[in-house]
Amino acid sequence: MRRSKLSHFLFFMLPALILIGTFVVYPSLRTILLSFFDEDGHLTLKNYVKVLSSRDTINKEGIARGEFPLGTLLHNAIWIALHLPLTIIMGLILAVILRKTWGGNLLKTFVFFGMVMPMIVGGVMINFMFDANVGVVNAFLRLFGLQVKTWTAHPETALFSLILGSVWLWTGFSMTLYSAGLETIPKDFYEAAAIDGAGPFVQFFKITVPLLKPITVVVATMTLLWDLKIFDIVYVATQGGPGGASNVLAIQMYNYAFIEFDYGKAAVVAVLLTVFTMIAAIPLIRSVGEEK
Repeated sequence: MRRSKLSHFLFFMLPALILIGTFVVYPSLRTILLSFFDEDGHLTLKNYVKVLSSRDTINKEGIARGEFPLGTLLHNAIWIALHLPLTIIMGLILAVILRKTWGGNLLKTFVFFGMVMPMIVGGVMINFMFDANVGVVNAFLRLFGLQVKTWTAHPETALFSLILGSVWLWTGFSMTLYSAGLETIPKDFYEAAAIDGAGPFVQFFKITVPLLKPITVVVATMTLLWDLKIFDIVYVATQGGPGGASNVLAIQMYNYAFIEFDYGKAAVVAVLLTVFTMIAAIPLIRSVGEEK
């Protein structure tokens, strides 16, 4: 019976294992090996030295002024520092407000529209949003007589513009998860709190936020991974420019591979990006398991 179960298990698992091995395991191992070989096929750490000592990826007029080793990593860090909390806060607030609002489901659909949209289209829309002539952002600024310009075309504002645009694209994801989480909280908790004299704000911080902690961990994990490997929005909107002011790790990897044709350096960035992703994801995933 055990052999029969094992054979059935292998029979159904084999197609998935073949696909994973072909398209995930083998390319990953090849990328790791490629990162340790130079153009002459010699085993070396030269590619890692080149990438980690590179100081030409940060524009001096951008947000991160100065030169830094693997400067694009700093841009990813800035992206995470701004995008992660904004996405969590906005998603939670929208889920709570629209839960009992008339027409809330329709409004949720509009918010979630940015999530289901292809990210390539999202990058194009971000360009239009911050355009000096037709952008909705500049139309809003004109109402108050503020400065108007194409924000993605200037080094000092390009990265900020992309981050704010990505908040709109990703907030629908966190809002949807929080909306589902709110349905799991018993109404008795809020009724008991109201009887004890707790107002809406006290209920929010003492009941809603603590009980939605597992959802927050999931949202934070997925958002963090998305921020680390962000590529399509940046490539379509600015291609990492102007002058590297909005460059990120994935764009740098693309430039090494398909602009400079230095596949060893591109493999190094891919390996480092994988390591950073694992370092960020493992503690968060463990915390989900502990909550359960």
